[in-house]
Amino acid sequence: MDTPQPIGIVGLGSYVPPDVVDNAQVAAWTGAELDWIEARTGIRERHYVTPGTTTSQLAHHAAAAALSGAPHLAEDLGVLIVATSTPDQPQPSTAVILQQALGLTNVPAFDVNAVCSGFLYALAVAESLLSHRMPGRHGLVVGADIYSSLMDRANRRTVSLFGDGAGAVLLGPVPHGYGLRGLDLQAHGDYRDFVEVIAGGTRKPADEAARAAGEHLFRMQGRPVRDYALRTLPKVIANALDQAGLDLHDVDRFILHQANTRLVEQCAAELGVDPARVPLTAPAFGNTAAASIPLTLDSEHRRRPFTRGERLVLAGVGGGMTAGAAVLTWY
Repeated sequence: MDTPQPIGIVGLGSYVPPDVVDNAQVAAWTGAELDWIEARTGIRERHYVTPGTTTSQLAHHAAAAALSGAPHLAEDLGVLIVATSTPDQPQPSTAVILQQALGLTNVPAFDVNAVCSGFLYALAVAESLLSHRMPGRHGLVVGADIYSSLMDRANRRTVSLFGDGAGAVLLGPVPHGYGLRGLDLQAHGDYRDFVEVIAGGTRKPADEAARAAGEHLFRMQGRPVRDYALRTLPKVIANALDQAGLDLHDVDRFILHQANTRLVEQCAAELGVDPARVPLTAPAFGNTAAASIPLTLDSEHRRRPFTRGERLVLAGVGGGMTAGAAVLTWY
């Protein structure tokens, strides 16, 4: 049996809307002290969309950027996946809206919702399809979210964290020894109430009573989420590294979900890795949910380009609770 063609990242793109919400604005909304916001979160500012902007529009900016280096590959796409928990509408998927905006035809397009882990879940699905069912084809995976639409602006513990944004990767065949080499995904539904938006689905409509109770807005149990991240992230990273036949010391850079600056720093300490190997975008963008990992990947590549043979870990946790890690060798 032939060995499947390795799949790697061959294009990157990201986008954040231009409007900046700084800590002074968060303090005005919540009554929190400026020193408290930065000390607790390590976030200085976040970006918000203007009213009327859709998730697919953010995704389009990032996707177009990822395709800009090789526009001819748009004709060779085998799959388009959008990871989001803030879709344009309940149906159809945000991915088919993006497909139309990109001018694509016949490309399978669908959404994945694993909250902040969504990009990693989508990456795993796309890699499997491309390596086993679509040899020689390319795929586009986009993480995009507008969490400003879900924020309770009186809640300092959540509104201080989240921003809007999108990140995209173009996937394609790479030589053996490169590309994605390890993947681990986990979900723990016993903890589904750690992060949730209660109203808006079939469980509870976002009716007048639900809105009056704030049940259409984002809720998070901060300490349990932190404990879950510190407990679970090292496990999924270890599992993915084991698949790749690598150890922590073999990794050049760790692209972690930017839940907040302090949690990323704690995760690096828990892993026992040098913070210099763990790039940070949370101070400037906050937590952009499913966009966080690809946005950070693109930002870091522009800051200090990845070189051929460099080993990367992408990892994070999200509501559900969900977690994932991917190990790749850059080509």
